[in-house]
Amino acid sequence: MGLTGKKLFQYALIFKRPILFALLLLALAVSTELLGPYIAKTMIDQNIEGIEKGWREVPANGPNAVYYDGKWYKRADRIAPGDRPGASASVLQVGRSYYWLSGTLPLDGKREVEGGKLTITAADGQTAEYTVKPLSRSEVYGFYKPEIPRLLMMAGAYFALLALAACFTYGQRLLLQTSANRIVQRMREDVFAHIQRLPVGYFDNLPAGKVVSRVTNDTEAVRELFVAVLANFFAGIIYIAATMGALFLLDTKLALIALPLLPLLVVWIVVYRRFAGKYNTVIRSKLSDINAMINESIQGMPIIQAFRRQKSTAKEFDELNEEFFSYQSKLLSLNSLTSHNLVNVIRNIIFIIVLWMFWGDSLEAVVSVGVLYAFIEYMNRMFQPIVGIVNQLANLETARVSAGRVFELLDQPGTDVTSGTMPRYRGEVAFENVSFAYNNNDYVLRDISFHARQGETVALVGHTGSGKSSVLNLLFRFYDIEEGRITVDGKDIRDIPKQLLRQHMGIVLQDPFLFTGTIASNISLDTPGMTRERIEQALRDVGAYDMFMALPGGLDHPVIEKGSTLSAGQRQLISFARALAHDPAILILDEATASIDTETEAVIQAALDVLKKGRTTFVIAHRLSTIRAADQILVLDRGRIVESGNHDTLMLRGGKYYAMYQLQSGVSPSPSGSGSGSATAPIPVPSTT
Repeated sequence: MGLTGKKLFQYALIFKRPILFALLLLALAVSTELLGPYIAKTMIDQNIEGIEKGWREVPANGPNAVYYDGKWYKRADRIAPGDRPGASASVLQVGRSYYWLSGTLPLDGKREVEGGKLTITAADGQTAEYTVKPLSRSEVYGFYKPEIPRLLMMAGAYFALLALAACFTYGQRLLLQTSANRIVQRMREDVFAHIQRLPVGYFDNLPAGKVVSRVTNDTEAVRELFVAVLANFFAGIIYIAATMGALFLLDTKLALIALPLLPLLVVWIVVYRRFAGKYNTVIRSKLSDINAMINESIQGMPIIQAFRRQKSTAKEFDELNEEFFSYQSKLLSLNSLTSHNLVNVIRNIIFIIVLWMFWGDSLEAVVSVGVLYAFIEYMNRMFQPIVGIVNQLANLETARVSAGRVFELLDQPGTDVTSGTMPRYRGEVAFENVSFAYNNNDYVLRDISFHARQGETVALVGHTGSGKSSVLNLLFRFYDIEEGRITVDGKDIRDIPKQLLRQHMGIVLQDPFLFTGTIASNISLDTPGMTRERIEQALRDVGAYDMFMALPGGLDHPVIEKGSTLSAGQRQLISFARALAHDPAILILDEATASIDTETEAVIQAALDVLKKGRTTFVIAHRLSTIRAADQILVLDRGRIVESGNHDTLMLRGGKYYAMYQLQSGVSPSPSGSGSGSATAPIPVPSTT
């Protein structure tokens, strides 16, 4: 079964009751349907061909009696105990004509009638001659007439069984497919929920388009596995097993002819999976690559068009698409080679073998016409599920590969979401000899130590790649350290569940992310207990209430993906209000005012001073003029803190910070800091991770 098969089976066990009931209905449907050929065989052998079973003279009219030539006759197998049968007679069919023979027919074989004489030639060459009388149509009908009620009754039973089988089949398919959809619904919920638990680092090397492909395309392929593939396989296995049983009950020799089909089908499936599995693995991977490229191209469309990259981007896409097409073509060729046409060839070969074995004068002596008809009917019915199984092999392999990709994602270690709440901590943060590397020993932070007291503003400055954002990533526990220690209020953050730690943290990024919804929902993030008044007050505090109330719909103005219909300043103000509304104890401002124009920045400067009160604020800033009032300024260079202190202290030192400030301002400022302004502190939203 394999690991993937076991996990799929575990998902199926969630809905085992409706699935088992569906399989019961399937077994009933198959059993009911398989009675049809047996009824047809009985109708042929007993009611239609039964006219030749021999007749006996009876003294008077009665049930099943036929009047012929002044006498009453009954079929030998219809004689009742009180009928007192007399002389024997036979009704014989030669070609399309019927004849009356007084007496029985001890020798049978090839029949020929000429001049009222019937000549029988047996298979061993022995011949016999009998005197017969031709029967008219009305006389033949008279001999068939007693069988008509039985024929009608059995025909009615045949159609009743078909109707009953249809009802069972309907119930089975409804239950099985509903259960399949439920299974995939649960799987998608699990995948999406697990994505929320995955560490941020997992997404560093996996494009968003590939993740989306696993949640949508791959789970859809798994849905096909439960809805179509397993339904056909279950039905096929039950149908084939029941049909083989019926064939053995019908005729052992004929059943042995059909028996090699089973190992042939197993070999067929094994060989197909060996090749199809390789193709499907590449196909699903290429499909993910295509989705990732489409996602990347849509997000980067302004850059693509601005730098006239349309042709080169289209060429890259065509190369991916061509490779995807080539493997699809290989799979198509394999499917065509092993399709239902090959099944039909095998079926016809079996029929030829049967005709070759029983062809000739001895056919009727070996098997009856009804048995032969039932065999052909059973074989046709058995090949239907075989065709269904073969046709689903492609979907089976696609689903198997897709399920493996889904379970690969689900097997990634994640962080369980912690329920409950944590009392708001003071926000006193300490880094103690922290070193960190994203990959192996390629350290981005080395021996970082500092202490941020409650209510202080700590600014991190340095060149690109110096490690500023990494410090805050560790504080948020987007990544966990292996060397050193980080504490909040004296407690190691590794001892605090991530969700509870982030409950009292807020962050404002340089490029704020807005969700599809409304302005109000983007501020509250649907946090329980967040009132409308609190949302409005947060907007007033950042000076944006009147701006957003002027929009159509006010705070209920729709926001589409990423807030692309809003200006950069409006998006940032929403991000500030989001952070303020959640009242974090620790506030992270990652270059939060960089994308805001000078006029908008002036509007929120006063709000920032209010926002920082009672909160520990970390500011990443490239414009050094915005962090002059910070309590601590940490200067990072190649992952190390090379200088620390306030603005005046660092300016007096004349070191790296002094050089950076002088480079930005173009003049050497007074170390007194008389021109210092309020430190820029944006308003973050607490992470709900």
